[in-house]
Amino acid sequence: MAITAAREGGTDGRRSAAAARRRQREREILAATRALFDERGVRDAQIEDIARAVGINRAIVYRHFTGKEELFALTLVGYLDELRRQLVRAAESPGTPTDRLAALVSAFVDYGIAHPAFVDCAQSLMRRTGPELLQEISEGAMYRLGRSMSGCLAVLSTQLQAGVASGEFTVKDPVVLANMLYASGLGTLQLARVGILVMEAAPGVPTIASSSPDQVREFLVASALALATHRS
Repeated sequence: MAITAAREGGTDGRRSAAAARRRQREREILAATRALFDERGVRDAQIEDIARAVGINRAIVYRHFTGKEELFALTLVGYLDELRRQLVRAAESPGTPTDRLAALVSAFVDYGIAHPAFVDCAQSLMRRTGPELLQEISEGAMYRLGRSMSGCLAVLSTQLQAGVASGEFTVKDPVVLANMLYASGLGTLQLARVGILVMEAAPGVPTIASSSPDQVREFLVASALALATHRS
């Protein structure tokens, strides 16, 4: 019995060590993906470059992740966790629910401007339907992504609920509005990157004007406050 217990203990130890090595390799791959995103952008990130940065071949990447979509999803988790910390700090700022909602939206915009790869990564996944993502991303990865995303949205919806309780906001469903603000904010942040607005100089005559991050921030803050205080 003692020999059997020793063997079982040795097997458990080897399994634990193998699991630890696997988790470490996954962290290395995700760190390399994040670094590549921040350096080159999402569009130019290739699995071969990620594998080369870790010192492995691309086949090993696919041993740890179901595919490129899952790798992107779990890289997005890192961005979202950072964003949540920024939002929590904004939510703790002094003032009224209106003040804190403005601070939250500003924090979101500032993070998106500072991390354009976050915006690209989030948008690339949002272009896929739910069933498509469930086919391409493992259940565990989807859970981690959902947990990180819901953590960010919860900070926002909590402040919307506080505004409803104080009588400042007239939001029927804070969760829905929080999701809408997140999705529309990602799209609007592209204006800050592109830096131009398209308009008509005369009927049928297009022209462009410049767009600044400050304008984008002011627009998103004003839009969020208008939606939160709209009275039908």
